[in-house]
Amino acid sequence: MTEKKKSNELQSYWSGNRELRRRWAKLRRNKAALFGGVLILIYLFTALFGPILYPGNPSAPNLIRSLETPSRQHPLGTDELGRSILGRIVHGSRVSLLIAIGVVSLGLLLGVPLGLVSGYYGGKVDFGIQRITDTMLAFPGFLLALALVAVLGVGLKNTVISVGISMVPIYIRLVRGCVLSVREQVYVEAARALGTRDVAILMRHILPNVMVPITVQTSLGMGTAILFAAGLGFLGVGVQPPTPEWGAMLGSGRAYLFHAPHVATFPGIAIFLAVLGFNLSGDGLREALDPRFKL
Repeated sequence: MTEKKKSNELQSYWSGNRELRRRWAKLRRNKAALFGGVLILIYLFTALFGPILYPGNPSAPNLIRSLETPSRQHPLGTDELGRSILGRIVHGSRVSLLIAIGVVSLGLLLGVPLGLVSGYYGGKVDFGIQRITDTMLAFPGFLLALALVAVLGVGLKNTVISVGISMVPIYIRLVRGCVLSVREQVYVEAARALGTRDVAILMRHILPNVMVPITVQTSLGMGTAILFAAGLGFLGVGVQPPTPEWGAMLGSGRAYLFHAPHVATFPGIAIFLAVLGFNLSGDGLREALDPRFKL
């Protein structure tokens, strides 16, 4: 029995490795996903090592050098207060990454459990959760985040909370839809017949089988979070100056768009590349992890 058990474990190990290699091969052949992964790596490297790449205070003004065009000393030029745009973009990447992680974490912590409960139990529980979800989805995501910021107030913490809550109904609907199909599988029925507790069934049998769409949505949600936070900053209700945040930089630069276009152009490019990287990676992960997609 021991030898047979070892043989089964070894076979399962190699089978799992073959599946991982197959998925990696699909992901590697997707050039758009690889390009998105490179953009994400550059973004993460910049965010993690920002103070080393560009030491100093990015918010310190130097009015003598205000609105300078790109030069050797300041490769991306300076803003209206003489601050290096490159330095503020580098340090602002940390703020955007912090917001994205906080938003996605809040969406996962609230949306995934509610989606699991709604899809598994059904009935009145499902009806109540879905009506709340419908109410939230009646508002466009950015408009809902804007309304929540108006209630909670401006600032980094309130931006994370507002954008995070606007992401919750997306996760609820996604997880619920997956659970509705998974809960009818034979292994779930067998676990229920054996008297397994509902919590154990949800955590051991259902949640692992809905992780693929959750992973894909998390990658896409990171890009959406950066975009929403930048939109709030652009309107002046997100992260407040002098904190270097890409949306706030873009908003302050619009006043100088005609005679100093670099002030708004480079923060806009940074937002574009970060969101593009997460979206391309999310699409690549969906094709690699979902067996219904074939290259």
